[in-house]
Amino acid sequence: MSSALRSAVSSLALLTALAPLTRAEDPPKSWVDKDTGHRIWRLSDEANSGGFYFNINAYTADRKQMIYTAPDGIHVLEMDTRKSRLLVPNPPATTAAPSTDGGAVRGAGAGRNPHALVAGNKTNSVFYTQLDPATHTAAVYKADTNTGTIRKLTDLPPKISIVSVNADETLAAGTYIEGDATGKEYGSNAPAPPAADNRTASAAQGPHYQPENKGLMMERRLAARLPLVLFTIRLEPGPNGEKAGEMKTLLHSTDWVNHLLFSPTDPELLMYCHEGPWQKVDRIWMIHTDGTHNTLIHKRTMAMEIAGHEFWGLDGETIWYDWQYPKGEDFFLAGLNLKTGKRTAFHMQRNEWSIHFNLTKDLDLFTGDGGDPGQVAKAADGEWIELFYPHMLPTDGALNEPTFWQPGVFKSERLVNMSHHYYREEPNVRFSPDKSLVLFTSNMFGPSYVFGVEIKKADNPPAADVVSTPDLARKFNPTEPPNSKGPVVPRQ
Repeated sequence: MSSALRSAVSSLALLTALAPLTRAEDPPKSWVDKDTGHRIWRLSDEANSGGFYFNINAYTADRKQMIYTAPDGIHVLEMDTRKSRLLVPNPPATTAAPSTDGGAVRGAGAGRNPHALVAGNKTNSVFYTQLDPATHTAAVYKADTNTGTIRKLTDLPPKISIVSVNADETLAAGTYIEGDATGKEYGSNAPAPPAADNRTASAAQGPHYQPENKGLMMERRLAARLPLVLFTIRLEPGPNGEKAGEMKTLLHSTDWVNHLLFSPTDPELLMYCHEGPWQKVDRIWMIHTDGTHNTLIHKRTMAMEIAGHEFWGLDGETIWYDWQYPKGEDFFLAGLNLKTGKRTAFHMQRNEWSIHFNLTKDLDLFTGDGGDPGQVAKAADGEWIELFYPHMLPTDGALNEPTFWQPGVFKSERLVNMSHHYYREEPNVRFSPDKSLVLFTSNMFGPSYVFGVEIKKADNPPAADVVSTPDLARKFNPTEPPNSKGPVVPRQ
């Protein structure tokens, strides 16, 4: 679509949107944020659709498609045309048996609806779990995003859950609780049921809504010390005669192991975390798929120091994470290069801190999704999608050692005013493969949608396109977000 045609379309959409509402209308497809000068696009059409969690790969191997989810199933967004299509539909309610393995809980083995895991790093595909309609057993499937062909890979034993697929698409990783305990009594990260007020109810329907009692749930689950197994399961036959479905135990633990994430480039490297309130755990770990080299990535040296929301650099060489020294007072995005051992820390101001961060492959740009005053940073003016330009500080002439942190700072640019976004629905920012957009999920209009904001400022946009994002959102969703409510804990 040409820039002129896009401007015409967006202007028409805004003129319609800004007229008095007399019927149910879709939010506009595009506008320019008056506070930032950047153009925003609504990329999904399905109410309560949303992108993947920020550190899970959403792009196909050719980087031309992005996967997102909606109430009707798993969708593919073509990045060049920005057109989407339904790839894996949810089954009709009358044809699917109810889940018997806890599939309604986020991260469980499977439910009646497909649960998207990750886009393939090797093939144009998406991996998901679902109950087999014939056996009612949890199973792993792979859907080709070009042809729509779906292939069943393996059944899953009872009670286990998988959450990540490795770089060559041969293994998945997951956990299960040993014995008769299920862990369900401690709650989950599943969307909470709709509450009484309309704003909370609409947000609760999105894919990454954080329940009100999450802090209490995390405390109770950590204290339970349930015996847990970290494992891999084969998705494809192996070179030495291994069969699909064969499992390998990597670790027995009474720590709460969570957030498993394979390296995007090394099929034998798995990152995971010790879950719980961050000040009570040594969180970020790495292990090889043969069960060796179980390694703590960041060891604290101060009480109340926290590190978390870890993610892989796109080259697979560096692990990045939110580092606060101490919690809620001083803020860094920290990185450890696994090849060189070099540690880097980019400092940011309180209002620049974000729940999640992301980056480009060449590390020339970073992004963050901001946070409301109820988050750990307690930022008074932090509700923005941010663009960060990294700058290393000069160290010439200073005492320096290979083990020292190498200091840097972020220079920030605001992209989207998110003051009408309800932050219990996490935006989960990521860059488009061509670095032209920052993509995020927002419920600013009530239901959640996938949006993209252009990194370059709009060049002489039509006057009708330039509007206040919060004012535009209020037209469709008059209820103000209760952003100051809730416990101040790091969101997981």
